[in-house]
Amino acid sequence: MILTVALNATVNVSYEAEEISWGASNHISRMTSRAGGGSLAVARVLAGLGEDVLVAGFAGGGAGDLIEADLARAGVTTAFTRIRRESRRVVEVLDEAREESTWLSEPAPFITTEELGRFAGEFRKLVRGMDAVVLSGGLPAGLPLDIYASLASYAAEASVPAIIHAGGPALWRSLDRRPALVLLASTAGVPGAGLSEGPAALVTRGAKAAAMLSGAELLIAVANGPGGRWRAALEGFPGLSLSAEAVVAGLLPAVAQGWAWPDALRHAVALGAAADLLGEVDLDAYDLLSSEVVLEAAGGSSPG
Repeated sequence: MILTVALNATVNVSYEAEEISWGASNHISRMTSRAGGGSLAVARVLAGLGEDVLVAGFAGGGAGDLIEADLARAGVTTAFTRIRRESRRVVEVLDEAREESTWLSEPAPFITTEELGRFAGEFRKLVRGMDAVVLSGGLPAGLPLDIYASLASYAAEASVPAIIHAGGPALWRSLDRRPALVLLASTAGVPGAGLSEGPAALVTRGAKAAAMLSGAELLIAVANGPGGRWRAALEGFPGLSLSAEAVVAGLLPAVAQGWAWPDALRHAVALGAAADLLGEVDLDAYDLLSSEVVLEAAGGSSPG
């Protein structure tokens, strides 16, 4: 089973209208409400592939109830630490006439010291016996920037590999805990992590494997692995961007099941292209795209 951790789970609300008139009453033609956030998208991808997955993290109020119910419909089990404040909502207002969306993001809830302590204790129990743990997404207010580093340490104590998808200081501070894999969400606050040399720089600083995304291209460096660095891409698809969360789910078999990295890279890129922002995967598209992935070693030759 895979444990994914959602420290800032959200409810994504989408309103659609034929035309929006600001400062006036508007009729909404369609409304949807779904659970959102990095780790929840990873969990949805894994569940869609038939994997057993458990989501932990923080959830509060009516929004937290909606998050749990939506994940249950997707076949994802939850073990959230309940908090006093409401989980946040992100509202999209789509103006169909203009084909424009406006986004309204509520502030993340503040997590108290007591709530963080309860979660840490629950996490240390849940992580035991897991095949891997995924730490993905932004941090709510009140949490220390080294929270992912601490959770990676707890996972290491339980001999469970940790995968971290984050940016800036949250990722930087976790590198000396030797995570099994990191996917850099942003280079901000991470010294020496430019696109071309970023993965190798993160491996040098402690990660066992590190990856970066640029459009439909995935770059990865592996410590002590054959070849060391690879590039996987879907070429001939201009404007295509991969879902980072689906890429994380696609790389998991290399960490948790012993897949060869070339196989995991092909799997991850095809998944990333076939998944939407919430982690719903078009399996027919995945099958078609899998054979289109181009894989090269750092020197430009095929790794097999």
